[in-house]
Amino acid sequence: MKTLFSRILLIAIFLVGVKSNSQNNPNPGYWQQHVDYTMEIDMNVETFQYQGKQKLVYTNNSPDVLDRVFYHLYLNAFQPGSNMDMRLQNIADPDGRMVTNVGTKENPIIESRISKLKPNEIGYIKVASLTQNGKPLEYDVADTVLEVKLATPIKPGEKATFDMVFSAQVPLQIRRNGRNSREGIDLSMAQWYPKLAEYDFEGWHADSYIAREFHGVWGDFDVKISIDRNYVIGGTGYLQNPEEIGHGYDANKTKGPIGSGEKLTWHFKAPNVHDYTWAADPDYNHESLQVPDGPMLHFLWKDNPETNENWKKLQPVTAQLMQFFSENVGKYPYEQYSVIQGGDGGMEYAMCTLITGGRSLNGLIGVTSHEMAHTWFQFLLATNEGKHEWMDEGFGSYISALAMTEISGRTSENPHLGSYRGYIRLANSGYEQPLTTHSDRYDLNRAYGTAAYSKGAVFMAQLGYVIGEDNLKTTIKKYFDDYAFSHPTPNDIIRTAEKISGLELDWYLIDFGQTTNTIDYGVTSVEATDKGTTITLDRKGLMPMPIDLRVEYVDGTFEDFYIPLEMMRGEKPTPESTKVLSDWSWANKSFSFGVAVDKSKIKAVTIDPIKKMADVDDSNNSLTLVKDDELKNKPKIKG
Repeated sequence: MKTLFSRILLIAIFLVGVKSNSQNNPNPGYWQQHVDYTMEIDMNVETFQYQGKQKLVYTNNSPDVLDRVFYHLYLNAFQPGSNMDMRLQNIADPDGRMVTNVGTKENPIIESRISKLKPNEIGYIKVASLTQNGKPLEYDVADTVLEVKLATPIKPGEKATFDMVFSAQVPLQIRRNGRNSREGIDLSMAQWYPKLAEYDFEGWHADSYIAREFHGVWGDFDVKISIDRNYVIGGTGYLQNPEEIGHGYDANKTKGPIGSGEKLTWHFKAPNVHDYTWAADPDYNHESLQVPDGPMLHFLWKDNPETNENWKKLQPVTAQLMQFFSENVGKYPYEQYSVIQGGDGGMEYAMCTLITGGRSLNGLIGVTSHEMAHTWFQFLLATNEGKHEWMDEGFGSYISALAMTEISGRTSENPHLGSYRGYIRLANSGYEQPLTTHSDRYDLNRAYGTAAYSKGAVFMAQLGYVIGEDNLKTTIKKYFDDYAFSHPTPNDIIRTAEKISGLELDWYLIDFGQTTNTIDYGVTSVEATDKGTTITLDRKGLMPMPIDLRVEYVDGTFEDFYIPLEMMRGEKPTPESTKVLSDWSWANKSFSFGVAVDKSKIKAVTIDPIKKMADVDDSNNSLTLVKDDELKNKPKIKG
């Protein structure tokens, strides 16, 4: 009896933990792990080496007993012979930032920059000791992964405390993290600490760091960084001791340091994030701007007369971007966000982004818009970027394009045409791989980039074509409300769209998100009949779609038609003037319908006139019966 009661109590405790942990995800039975970090870092800015102490409290919210854990040691990738180095040497189109051409433009000889790093230039994280609840642990290092055998298995609902002492060296800036970037930034500290790997319903995700994206455990961070007093830091979290630090963070906005001693200890706390990033340089300008009903924005950039004005002009635009994303996706939940010059290009992190700063004003705005969009599509809607990279890169590109269109004052029926063109080129190139491909496993970097950014953006934009733009706007907000602070999957965005629109959409996820099937429809014929005119369309590609169709008449008027897809089990909302035809069954390659108009009065028939459907061959999407010059020369009929 006592044993039975103990089991019931254990199950009840576990279920309470799961409920509290999954309150932001409506999926029945959903759970996610939790980890709290406390870290003390002592940085030597002469050697770019640092000593670290880490206490990690890990809560096992899964239904599984864990007998091992894994840590990411990302900095180990920046060593000759690492998996990242080997990938650079073996892929046909390596990232240009990570290689050097020692040949000529006509006869290039590409060398991996990692392969040439000297011992004092490489990156590493070396674990000196690791304990679980005070007990020493056995562990092995495999490239960028620390494999740890637990002293005591962690049961469902239990917590374990891991204490680690480690040392590390910041590599030369090659990709995302590093020292002494080409723009002169001393420290870009991304992926810099031993980070616990994610364990979810699919098991462990202890991928080696080879090239691309990340997946992390939600938790709270308490970080203290001791560094030369002249260095200014920006990054994740809230500074707890601004009056001891200065550097623009204190109430008086003191430009220099306040505290005494050779080093200052910066104390940050970051609640409910799944990563922690910072950057530091002695020559940073630091300015801040309060967003109305929003966070405090911090801007940190290298003092440079050629770019200072651009960074100042960037600030109010960034506030507009923050407001746009909060209004159109979901309210930004943190109290600060930092835009920091650092790294190589642009990359999103918790509460901040690192971007290169030697750009035109438009360049700064563009990269800030894209990276800030990632705050919603990956850092709040925390998809597994390794497996579903298109959901963060693509959805971020989609919402960023809308933001840039509104802020610039431009008008466009389709702000995503660039993404459509990129995807269609890839689909016709013979190099496309399905979006289910792991981000590290694309055969070509350019195939990955176009799939993740362009096809991912088209996935969202075209979804608006399928279910209606108003339904898409509602879907995005509902998706955020339901899945923020959790790890959504592709099925979650589609199920949200189904619930909002009332349509069946699994076919859309399957064909566009899981295969390389393409869309290709054409206008086959326009034929005169006794009752008017019959218009025939053909489906040439494998992927089915509903069809928007426009019939233009020689008198300058037009009619819009909508052909629902049978497998959708319904129709999207259409204007009252649009004529809704019968369903088109995918198995039938042709579809015909009649209009009670003489053929001589029809100027043209066009599939998808706004080009929201990613048709890979639009040469047959329109059939013109009367050209404009023919209309000009046509004699006018007198009344």
